[in-house]
Formats: sequence, structure tokens, C-alpha cells
Amino acid sequence: MVPPYDTRETLQKLQLALRRWRPARLVALGDSFHDAAGSGRMAAEDAALLHRLLAGIEMVWVLGNHDPVPPAGLPGTAVEELQDGKLVFRHEARRGAVKPSEISGHFHPKATMATRCGGVTRPCFIADAWRVMLPAFGAYTGGLDAGDPAIAGLFPRGARVFLLGSDRCYSMPVAPSRAKRPVTGAEAVGTAAG
Repeated sequence: MVPPYDTRETLQKLQLALRRWRPARLVALGDSFHDAAGSGRMAAEDAALLHRLLAGIEMVWVLGNHDPVPPAGLPGTAVEELQDGKLVFRHEARRGAVKPSEISGHFHPKATMATRCGGVTRPCFIADAWRVMLPAFGAYTGGLDAGDPAIAGLFPRGARVFLLGSDRCYSMPVAPSRAKRPVTGAEAVGTAAG
């Protein structure tokens, strides 16, 4: 079950980001909706707000495992993946060496950083020299720990995580993966929120 206010809060968060950054293009990396029919169930006022937010912006919907079809009635283009120069944007990261470099979502990574008052867990970006995995953008989307084999197996030489704070990012290294067998995306779906 998804809270009924999830869409509204996510759209408000998107509105703030669009005002701040004023992008010419917005690429959504899949799982933009909870299922294939999710865009059709949006409240009329939420759909109208999304139309206003996307006016004048090139919108690219990368299809994901939860939203494998183009969103009905919304502006933009739907693609399996988007290549732009030396970067490819896809929903789920590919195992092994990637060329060109990739930016992905799917696992909704989160990490815990030790502080004087105990651990603080937050959504995070994970990056190495070839790939960047983005956290979930949704207001109430769960996450999978960055150390889970489904994620760590994608970074066999280690990586850096970047936790999102209220006014800055906090970074820490992730040790190289020692997983004996990487978990596949299909297996990880049962353990992650996306």
C-alpha cells in the first residue's frame, strides 16, 4: 500500500527542484509510477500539476520494472534507455564493465553513516569511475542498503556513497564487494522497493 499523499509530496519536491535547476531535459529512470496503470490513476489536480511542471521541458521516461509501458496522457518520450554522448541512462545497472558509462536507478540505495549520536540512514548516490546509481526521488519510496550484494556486486572495486543532508552531501567509501555470487535484479526486486 502506498500513502495517498505520496504523489502530491513527490510533485512538490519535483517543483522545487525544477525551479532551482531549470533543466532543459528531465530524465526519469523508471519506477516513476507504482505499476503500468499508475499514471492513469493520478488525481486530476496532480496530473494537471505535472503537465504544468513539464511545460517547456524535454521529458524522457526511461521504462522500469514497475512502469514497463509509457505513462498514459503525460508529456514526454518513453524509452528503454537513453544514450547521450558517453553516458547511458537506464533503469537497472548492468553487471560487469559498462561502456559508455551509466546512470541508473532501480535499487533506491540508502546508506548509514556513523555519527556521535548513532547511525544516520539516508538515501544516497553511489558512484565509481564508470557508473552512478541514483537514490529514489519519491517522497515515500523505500531503499536498499548500499552494502547489500545486489548493489555492492555492481561495484566490485568499491565506490563512494554520497548521503543527502539538509544542506550538503556527506561522502564515505564503500569497500570492494566480497560477495561470492552477485544477486540478480530479479532476486533483488523482492528485497528492494523497486
